[in-house]
Amino acid sequence: MLRNLLWATSKHDVYLMQNFSVMHWSSLLRRGKEVLNVAKPVVPTEKRPGLLVRPLSRVQISTMAVKENLLVAGGFQGELICKHIDQPGVAFCSKLTTDDNAITNAVDIFQNPAGSMRVMTANNDAQVRVFDVQNFTCLNCFSFDWSVNNTSVSPDGKLVAVLGDSTDCLIGDAQSGKAVRSLKGHLDYCFSSAWHPNGQILATGNQDTTCRLWDIRNLSQSVAVLKGRMGAIRAIKFTSDGRFMAMAEPADFVHILDTRCGYVKEQEIDLFGEIAGISFSPDTEALFVGIADRTYGSVLEFDKRHRNQYLEAVF
Repeated sequence: MLRNLLWATSKHDVYLMQNFSVMHWSSLLRRGKEVLNVAKPVVPTEKRPGLLVRPLSRVQISTMAVKENLLVAGGFQGELICKHIDQPGVAFCSKLTTDDNAITNAVDIFQNPAGSMRVMTANNDAQVRVFDVQNFTCLNCFSFDWSVNNTSVSPDGKLVAVLGDSTDCLIGDAQSGKAVRSLKGHLDYCFSSAWHPNGQILATGNQDTTCRLWDIRNLSQSVAVLKGRMGAIRAIKFTSDGRFMAMAEPADFVHILDTRCGYVKEQEIDLFGEIAGISFSPDTEALFVGIADRTYGSVLEFDKRHRNQYLEAVF
């Protein structure tokens, strides 16, 4: 199952999983450096009264996110690891749940309306948890009726999309977790979501091989249905300027759509292997695709093509 195991923090800085290591790849220097090794015991460096921390060992990473100099990783046994990239050691680690089916399906780093950094986790135990980045205490825990596969917080930090083992997607209040709207239209379980930078469009990816677009101002029905080639839509990303949206299937296909053309103009990238993640560089000039294949494992970089200083094509 595809997880988000690749993140670009600049056009020259990419973070990805390799075996039991989180690696930093410099596309400029063409070399990698280990940032976090989870095969060895992971012991947190920050210890505060009342903070539930547990040393971890040989964690199998299921998902990760990198933002604002913070690396957050989730594990197949419900683990959560938080590391400041510019500091040695691991700031926080713990097991979120003791449930047998406890995989951490997604992690999201976001700012609340007051500007404070938060980490949100989505787990198979049907729980969504919110942590304060300042001291890594759990601020909230929201319960749902099904395993939660993905969450994404709106750009203003006020709303959260919650998706999982249900045909419906929920829009909730990011502070209270209370569902304010149910989005109906998908035919199978949901696995991915992303907000357009303007906060008005939410994209949701589903096992039914479609990505649906929802206008937050009128959620009675989706405004568009985008089809994949063969498989589920397992990852969705927008460029920081909102001009392009990329969506990835579990293997072989990545689709790039022009948002200004009503998502009609599309470029399809046909490659080989399971896709471990996709990420646009913050300057929108590059798209990185991770390939999780034992033989052909790699990171592919696609650069935006210009001609005469004007955008000629997508990528």
